[in-house]
Amino acid sequence: GTFGGQRQKVERGQRHPVIMAGMPYGLQAMLKDGHKHMSGLDEAVIKNVEACKQLSKITRTSLGPNGMNKMVINHLDKLFVTSDAAVIVRELEVAHPAAKLLVMAAQAQEQEIGDGTNLVVTFGGELLGNAEELIRDGLHPSEIIEGYEKAMEQALKWMEELIIPGSESLDIRDLAAVADRIKGTLSSKQFGYESILAKTCAEACIDVCPKNQLNFNVDNVRVAKIIGSSLHENEVVQGMVIRRDVEGTVKHVKDAKVAVFGCAVDTSSTETKGTVLISSGKELEDYSHGEEKKMEEYIKQIAESGAKVVVSGQSFGEMAMHFIERYNLMAIKITSKFELRRFCRATNATGIIKLGRPQADELGYVSSIDLIEIGGTKCVVVKQNDKTSRVSTVILRGSTENAMDDIERAVDDGVNAYKALTKDSRTLPAGGATEIELAHRLAAFGRKQTGLDQYAIEKFARALEVVPRTLAENAGLNATDVVYNLYAAHANGETAAGVDVTHEAQWCDLQAKESIADVYLVKWWALKLATEAVCTVLRVDQIIMAKQAGGPKGGGPGGDED
Repeated sequence: GTFGGQRQKVERGQRHPVIMAGMPYGLQAMLKDGHKHMSGLDEAVIKNVEACKQLSKITRTSLGPNGMNKMVINHLDKLFVTSDAAVIVRELEVAHPAAKLLVMAAQAQEQEIGDGTNLVVTFGGELLGNAEELIRDGLHPSEIIEGYEKAMEQALKWMEELIIPGSESLDIRDLAAVADRIKGTLSSKQFGYESILAKTCAEACIDVCPKNQLNFNVDNVRVAKIIGSSLHENEVVQGMVIRRDVEGTVKHVKDAKVAVFGCAVDTSSTETKGTVLISSGKELEDYSHGEEKKMEEYIKQIAESGAKVVVSGQSFGEMAMHFIERYNLMAIKITSKFELRRFCRATNATGIIKLGRPQADELGYVSSIDLIEIGGTKCVVVKQNDKTSRVSTVILRGSTENAMDDIERAVDDGVNAYKALTKDSRTLPAGGATEIELAHRLAAFGRKQTGLDQYAIEKFARALEVVPRTLAENAGLNATDVVYNLYAAHANGETAAGVDVTHEAQWCDLQAKESIADVYLVKWWALKLATEAVCTVLRVDQIIMAKQAGGPKGGGPGGDED
């Protein structure tokens, strides 16, 4: 073949190098077919920056109280209407590797603090955009990185000085105080309803806050969404709300013991396969009779153990229901495994794997279980009156699923903010005040630097302006004027001056006016994670993408059905 022919040529002492038939030179020859490769400043770095800027452009307009909502339809055709950046970046399947880094930073923020994801993405995109200008001016990425890291250190140091005096002490069980603290978080999600939601969130959180507040678990505040009525009808229930009817006719019990079964409460088929020969009608009757007796025995054992409520993770058989009714027990079916675990946690019960008499220590206890109807939806409400109730549920009401989904996200953020407050209750001036103050100080700090990193530090300061600028833009104000006025106010020593989104004044102290403040930890982590993500993106100078594995990509639904 061709190879053979060439090899003979070479052996005849021809000196030119072997070029395998039709193979391209250089890097292409080294890597497998179909890979992509970009290197150098303009190809790799600038392209990465572009992608991240696009991403931050998407989230930027939904920052703050007047943020716009995004309509995201994910690959499963589920519709999200939300201004919560965490949800937006999660559902926008971002494919670009560099933009993914920003998404990861946002997700880290979501896991760490649960709020401030938008700040991470927006600020990150802004930093990269500014870095791009510097690169075009001929600065090397490593100098930019150095400057950014210096600036971040300074900013985090100064942030400590900006803490609102008196905010480090907070009685974490005082409803009004807590509601005030989490108002800021909520107002950026559901502007106009923040005070109602803050009260609801605070109440739910304080209900489940254990003796040692550091052990507060976000998972213990549940949300049940029930269509109908309006936001003003939200309420907090100590205990759980299960959105389904009870199985039997017993609808209310008080001070009852609970038996929780992980298995179906039903006549089970035996473990082994067996054949039973039945030769006469009598035997057949006895056989089914025995089955009935066995079932009755089980239910009787449960009733005798003192349990008044039977909860099953699977189904209730008809015969079982018959005896449960006869012994006047309540039957609840909880299909979700997680919900069943939560139920166990709320009642201190132990899930039992097989039917039989529950031991005394496996039974849970509940103050009351009632079936109530909320707006046409029947719900089982499990209440614990003592202070040990470890689960509380916020019942959200609203006109549409989408609206309630969004409120649920707001509540989640509120609960996460509470969690952050249990660790560190310090707060910072809100409304872009912290950012402008930091920018103001960093710009001065950058001018004192002698190296090339001074440009990067100034750009970092400029990037911090994105918060007040965006808040103003989203509220329909003239952003340039607003930022300019803020700088003026801060230069006069008004460190708490933030954007007034209501148009009344040129700036206002949100803490004094509406008692809205930002949680210190949220800001701290957001700046840290954003800067780290940006430095990671800037450190990349080559992208080598292997060919995607797998055959041809089938289209979505309606592709090949086999």
